[in-house]
Parts: sequence; C-alpha cells; structure tokens
Amino acid sequence: MFIDTRFVDANYKVKATVCIIGAGVAGITLALEMERLGINTCVLESGGLKPDNETRDLYRGEDIGLPYQFSDGCRSRFLGGSSNCWGGWCRPLDPWDFEKRDYIPFSGWPINLNDLMPYYRRTHELLKLGPHNFDPAYWASQIGRSDVRRLPLPTGKVRDTISQFSPPVRFGKLYRKNLADAQHVRVFLHANVLDIETKNTPQTVSGVRVATLNGRKMSVTAEIFVLATGGIENARLLLASNKTHTQGLGNANDLVGRFFMDHPRLQSGKIRFHKEWSRNKLFDIKYHYMNSAVAAHGTHIAAQLALTPDILKSERLLNSRVWFSSVFPGEGTAGALALFRCKQALLNKEQAGWRLSRDLATMMSHPVDTVGYGFTRLFQPRALIRDVKFQIIVEPEPNPHSRVTLSTTEKDALGMPRVEVDWRLSANVQRTFDRTLAIIAEEMQIAGVADVTLDPPIEGGAWPSNLENEGTWHHMGTTRMHDSPQFGVVDRHCKVYGLNNLYIAGSSVFPTAGANFPTITIAALTFRLAEHIFDVVRKPVPIVTQQSEMQYA
Repeated sequence: MFIDTRFVDANYKVKATVCIIGAGVAGITLALEMERLGINTCVLESGGLKPDNETRDLYRGEDIGLPYQFSDGCRSRFLGGSSNCWGGWCRPLDPWDFEKRDYIPFSGWPINLNDLMPYYRRTHELLKLGPHNFDPAYWASQIGRSDVRRLPLPTGKVRDTISQFSPPVRFGKLYRKNLADAQHVRVFLHANVLDIETKNTPQTVSGVRVATLNGRKMSVTAEIFVLATGGIENARLLLASNKTHTQGLGNANDLVGRFFMDHPRLQSGKIRFHKEWSRNKLFDIKYHYMNSAVAAHGTHIAAQLALTPDILKSERLLNSRVWFSSVFPGEGTAGALALFRCKQALLNKEQAGWRLSRDLATMMSHPVDTVGYGFTRLFQPRALIRDVKFQIIVEPEPNPHSRVTLSTTEKDALGMPRVEVDWRLSANVQRTFDRTLAIIAEEMQIAGVADVTLDPPIEGGAWPSNLENEGTWHHMGTTRMHDSPQFGVVDRHCKVYGLNNLYIAGSSVFPTAGANFPTITIAALTFRLAEHIFDVVRKPVPIVTQQSEMQYA
C-alpha cells in the first residue's frame, strides 16, 4: 500500500522487519521480492508519484572535479528513481570485469559472473527483456535483414557484442499496482531520511529519522535496513549519519564516498563506409536505438564493438564499448534538440522543466533544422547524412580520490548537507580512448568496411571540449564491495562493515564499472541480496566487532 507521509500523525512510528530506503530500481525490486517472500517491509521514498521541484532540489550540490552534471535530468527523486530517466540499455558485465587485473589498481570483485548468472536470468522478466541470449550471431539470424548485419572482424583483436533494450521499464509506473496491492509492503511517499541511528549499540542500526518538506516527522525501527538511494545519495546518507560514528556510518577506513565512477563518453573520428556497408543499421545509434528494424521476438537490440580480452590484457587497457553515430541535418540545433526532447517525452522520460508548448514554439521558429533532423530520423535517407563518427564509452579506473563528500557550508531545505562531487579520470582512461579507437579503425580498414580518420590523441593533454562531461549518469562505486574492510564499505553480501543490520543495494557497491550499462547488474545484485536477507531474518543476526582502520591520503 501507499501512504503519504505528509499526512501521518505527528511523530508517527513505524515498525517493520525490513526497512528499504529508496524506491528506484534496487528499492522496488527488493520490495517486490519481500512481498513475494512474505516479509513485513516498509519503503521510504523521498518523492511522490510524480516529480516536483522542491523534492528535486534536494539532489542538488556542487561539482568540484571534472565538469559534471549530476542532478536535474540525470536522476529522478520520485517513485521509480532513475528508471524514470534511463534509456533502457541492458547487458551483463563481462567475465573479466569481475577479475583482479594487475594493471588496474583496486580492481576485482569478491564474486564472479557465475555467482550472478542465475540472478541475471531473473532480470529479464523484471526489465521486460527478450531471451537470455546476447550472442550476435543469434540476433543477426533472427532479424534476418540485409541492412542489419554483423561486421567482418578478421584479426581477432575486435569482437562484436549485443545489448538488449528494456521498453524502458519505468518502475514507478509498471509496478505501482503491485505495490499498491501489496499485503506485506508499505510504501511511504515524501519520506526523507535525515539520519540512520545507532542509539543502543554502535554496531546496530536502531532506526531512522524521517521528515517531509511540510514539516511532518516520523521514525522507523526494523530488524534489517537497506540503503538504496543511488550512487551519490547512499554515500551522502552514510556520511551525514555521524552522531555516533563521527566519520559517518561504515566509514572507519575513510572509504565511504571514495571511488566514485561514471562512464566517460566521447564522439570522435570520421568514418567513410564503403558502399556495401553504408546502410548497415546494427551498429549505428541513430538507427539501432528502439528501431523496429533492429528487433526480433518483440525485443529491440543494438550491437557495439569491443576489444577482445587478450588485447585488453596485452595492451593493459580498460574495457570499452564503441558504436557509430550518424550526424543528421540540423543536429545540435535548437530545433533538433526540441524535437529530441519531445521524442523522449513519448518514452515517458523525466526531463526537468520540460514544456511541450515551449519546444513546439522552438520547432516552429526553426523549421528547416527541425524538419531536416526529423525527416532523416524518420525515413533514414542515407544521402542526407552529413557525417559518421565513433561514439565510445570507457570503463573508469577505480580512483580513491574521485569521490563524493559533504559540503561544509551548503544545506538543503531539510537541513541536510549538500554534496560535493569530485569526478576524476585517470591517464589510462585517456589511453584507452586512443588505443581502442586506433585498433578498431585499423580493423575496419583491414576488413574493407570503411576508411577512418582519427582525431588527434588525447592522452597526456586536457580532456577535449567535446567530452560528454555529464558522463552517462551511471553513479557507481562510492560504497564498494570487497572481502576486506580495508578496501571496501560492504562485504560480498552487501552488508556494511562494522554494522550488524545495514545493507546497501545499487551500483554504489560496484568495485569496478566495466563498460556495460549498470541497471541490469543492479537488478541482479538486488535479487541476490533479497535471498540473503530472507536467510538472515529466519535466524539470529550475528554480532560483528569494529574493524581495523586504513586511511587514504
């Protein structure tokens, strides 16, 4: 059921077996599992059923590293969380993403792909994906079109990979009825957690304090607490809960907020396809994204290029994904951007401040750019394409100095410290951009697919001005998973070190990010966490002792 916290009795008290903080992909997935397992659960969601400016403002903070947008438009603080603004891309991590790589400091997960595979399979129903099959040969044969073909890759240095698209699932809409009808789950809307308390013993969370923007207050006690508010807010809440633990919860080793990661993205180079390959849709984002021509069995797919694991190892490179991006008439103009926003609105994507009337007026005042861009997107006449570029995202290298901290001066409307985000990228990320594109360009020329002109290398210099420095809005790593508390905030079961009953769900537990889209892995980890919580609530919770400390300069 849903409860509007703004109208509960003063100092209302809630008691549950499990308390989930946050109702995004991780929070709702976990809530649905708790309902299925019959566990008394409450969910605390900061927002309501739709966005509002006052709640959205609670996300805002300051970027103090690479220029970085992390609030409006890239996170959604209402039921469904960031599923309200994601694009639907889904692909599991690669096996080597879980491995310790000697040339990547702090790499390696305490679990592997086989540990997650049963849960990855379960995500397909949750995310409304097709069969659990990411084999390029399978999808090319099932689509069976001459303009949807795999590329020849003769040298063994480059491989093609497949991503599936969720519709995309907007969790707050698709699963709203499930939550409303739930017998074991109560969802409290407009419920902002101010503090995670450890009053009785420093090793046990005793409750959380909750407030609404209209001044109502509430408290929650539970046996198990799960923090599922996203890669930035998870760290923020732990750091701000510092009344007993002065450095914040789970932060004895100064790790909370560190290792913040996002996938940097660039458009680069110039590709001149040979005639035989000039109309292939499989690898071009302008044609394969949600295109019915690039689909089979009701599932839209897309292909990307990547380097083989042997080349990654021999070249000591980070993982990456590369596809093509055609440049259309009018692209980047006010009219084209307005048209694109209208298309996103049709996909029910949250866009802060979006107004249909304003974009219609913009399109009417820029008719040539709007029509040129829209006509090319709709009818796909290759003769009108101005250019084709590479689009590439690269795995960020784990870096303890890339981090989320609390502002010492700025507070939000609830009195919570705002965040400061210091996003940093290493020299190996630059080298991976350069070498990956060089190897793929050479492969395409050897295969007779295209002639490629590369942009100047970026290694050793400043990041180029066309770096999409809002990243891809994949906030990861700030409460990383590790088998040792000296290198991780949570253990392999996502339990916070030093605490008996606090768990974390979501991409903040990722030790490394790979080069794939995180939502499907968030969901798989959450299914795994649900099983563990079910086991825990059926037996006494073990007592843990305070962990040893380790500092990062």
